[in-house]
Amino acid sequence: MDDRRKSPSLPLLLLGWPGQPESELDLELEIPPPPPEPETADLPWWGTVKAEDVSLPVLTMVLGGLDSFNPCAFFVLLILLGLMMRSGSRGRMLLVGGVFVLVSGLMYFLFMAAWLNLFFLVGHLRVITLAAGAVAVVAALINIKDYFWFKQGVTLSITDSARSRLVGRMSGLVGQTRLLPVLVGTTALAFAANLYELLCTSGLPLVYTRVLTLRELSPAAYYGYLALYNLVYVTPLLLIVVGFSLTLSSHKLTEYQGRVLKLVSGTMMFALGLILLIDPGFLNNLVGAGVVLAAAVGGAAAIAVVHRAAAAHRRRAAGA
Repeated sequence: MDDRRKSPSLPLLLLGWPGQPESELDLELEIPPPPPEPETADLPWWGTVKAEDVSLPVLTMVLGGLDSFNPCAFFVLLILLGLMMRSGSRGRMLLVGGVFVLVSGLMYFLFMAAWLNLFFLVGHLRVITLAAGAVAVVAALINIKDYFWFKQGVTLSITDSARSRLVGRMSGLVGQTRLLPVLVGTTALAFAANLYELLCTSGLPLVYTRVLTLRELSPAAYYGYLALYNLVYVTPLLLIVVGFSLTLSSHKLTEYQGRVLKLVSGTMMFALGLILLIDPGFLNNLVGAGVVLAAAVGGAAAIAVVHRAAAAHRRRAAGA
């Protein structure tokens, strides 16, 4: 009879079979580390929320607010309000300005919805994100160029001929006394003006809609974020209309102010375009995205201050 010991079965090994040395009983188990705790933020009157849950709403409001400082939109609205001053009616000024802003916001929403659906159509290809980033960078460089060499060479500003046509349509609204022609004319004016205005800051909504499509959201959430973006976008314009209507005052956007707005818009678009080209996921970082946007606005302000000081120094030197 074979008196050799039989090899113990796996259950005996696990129970500590006495015939085995301790070294053979040691089982190396790889226990995965616990997942990292999500970053949270304590918001007043809101409570503790995950940073990743608030980054997109905050990014939406920040970009929508920055996009609202559209030099072309300001130019058209201020001229319209200035012409409506001739009527001397606060109600007429508020009505025309309000309709113009609301139609402008609706058109901007439809424009961004078209970008959104185009990005969904082409899918989540990396090359599409790179293309969106490249377009934003090119548009940014053109706007930055316009600060130093306004309307020289390639420009995204409203041309003089287009400006004349818009002013002609605005002048026609002043002479209207019936309400319906005023509303129809204001709607048509807003539609025509926004076709030109979309060129001024097309890079910002392009970048935002691309970032939006990189998130996994419901269809209602996608359009809800577009609505939030456009609500923030039209808020400064509506405040201008209300302020001018209450005071019956007017203000013209000077060339220098328009150039500064284009510089700020250009630096923001340039920063966001680079992020899309390098690492789109960086925009999910609330603090990082805020630092980049603050640096872009601060950089534009520094450029404007230094450039204006240098121009003043040259004028003093020439006068001497």
